[in-house]
Amino acid sequence: MAILTLAFLAGCMAPDRVSYSPTAAANANVEGFGDIRTYADTGRQLPDAPAWLAMPRHKDVNYLVLSGGGAGGAFSVGVLKAWSDSKERPEFDIVSGVSTGALIAPLAFLGPAYDDTLVDLYTSGAAKELVDADFLPKTLLGPSLLKQEPLRRMVERHLTQEMLEKIAAEHRKGRRLLVLTSNLDSQRPVVWNMGAIADSGRPDALKLFRDVIIASASIPGVFPAVLIRVKANGEEFEEMHSDGGSSSQILTIPEGWMASPRQVRWPKGLKLNMYVIVNNALVPEFSTTTNNTLAVMARASAALIKSQTRSALVATYVYAQKNGIRFRVASIDRQIPYKITDPFNTNYMRAVYHLGYAEMASGRLWKDQPVFADLAAADPPQSSQ
Repeated sequence: MAILTLAFLAGCMAPDRVSYSPTAAANANVEGFGDIRTYADTGRQLPDAPAWLAMPRHKDVNYLVLSGGGAGGAFSVGVLKAWSDSKERPEFDIVSGVSTGALIAPLAFLGPAYDDTLVDLYTSGAAKELVDADFLPKTLLGPSLLKQEPLRRMVERHLTQEMLEKIAAEHRKGRRLLVLTSNLDSQRPVVWNMGAIADSGRPDALKLFRDVIIASASIPGVFPAVLIRVKANGEEFEEMHSDGGSSSQILTIPEGWMASPRQVRWPKGLKLNMYVIVNNALVPEFSTTTNNTLAVMARASAALIKSQTRSALVATYVYAQKNGIRFRVASIDRQIPYKITDPFNTNYMRAVYHLGYAEMASGRLWKDQPVFADLAAADPPQSSQ
């Protein structure tokens, strides 16, 4: 998607914003909502905040992690559908989503009853609505290359008040739904407690819930960033939030928590099972790169995303090993043809959907450690669910 990096011209014609200080940024909160978000890079200990920790009814705590990956989100949808069809899909105590994973997360959180909706979203061709073929001449110098309206309409159509109330009810039972955005002003990753937003009882809860989902799924410069009104020390201003994938492709354990010298053990008697679904290929994908600026930038960007995801997976894996967390990871393990000029190609989305479904149904999906070698040249050890 290198052509979309031309969004650096956005500042030429984008509307002005009211500036605010770093101090105000550090103390900002969404007024009236209480403790609904935290920075992932702080050492804040989540066990000190009961509203953030899952309160499981069983000894096993099941955590589903859905990564970024754009159209590759169809891979997660295939996995979830096959898991439901096997009648072995657990009720997840925690679900987190980043970017395309944020779009999937609320429906995955509510369970198999919403599988058909996800399948339709990711395989019917509906995603093509997000791309306006005439975007370049009109918006190259604006705040983004693509308009936000199609994405917002899609989110509003599927994330309704009824769904919000169901998510709030599950939150009260002790289940947790988390979404990651990137605060572009502060350059910091923000974790949003979506269940707490849903359960706030505020009349503007649905709007904030949708805004966070849209922000997390908005590729910088491609879709407009989302402005979220906050308040600090009596001062009101707007933060700019965009794609959570700019900060991290996965939201597992907040990085500040993993790196904190004040290690906090999980409650005794509980077993955390973490299932990470990466909607991207982590294996090398060979392609002779055209020697022009955009092609080189696109190729470098793809390599950067792979590297970022690998690093996050390794950090999570090491943390899991030290803390007795059962770690499972799945990713797109083969090269599927994809054009950067057609980011929501229906055939590609169907192909990765069927791949996810087939690998889950056959029992070949999960690996018990991150594997980055060329899977086409070797058959790595498999792991049971």
